Amino acid sequence: MAPRLDYRWHLRKVMADRGLFQTTDLIDPLAKRGVSLSSSQVYRLVTERPERLSLKVLMALLDILDCSMDELIEPVAVAGGAAARRRKAVGAEAGVGELRPKRARIDGVGRP
Repeated sequence: MAPRLDYRWHLRKVMADRGLFQTTDLIDPLAKRGVSLSSSQVYRLVTERPERLSLKVLMALLDILDCSMDELIEPVAVAGGAAARRRKAVGAEAGVGELRPKRARIDGVGRP
């Protein structure tokens, strides 16, 4: 089975390498490239790992920072995957012992 993939977001580091230390330093260069983001949106983009990112924003960042996508986004394989999920499911049963639900039985109560 293929490993589950994840990524590391290095925007803050790449910015620092280019001498940009404030998140607001990106607002004007982004606007010049047609990307209008508020200061809070830019702050979240720099300080947090984005779950979704438009290609327009990504291309603008690559142009502003004069970097490659490999410098900004580092793919990483996450250990575990399906095997870890199976172990959790098996481990979830541990300690339950004999406590299992029993199937309801209808004995014909109330029938003539």
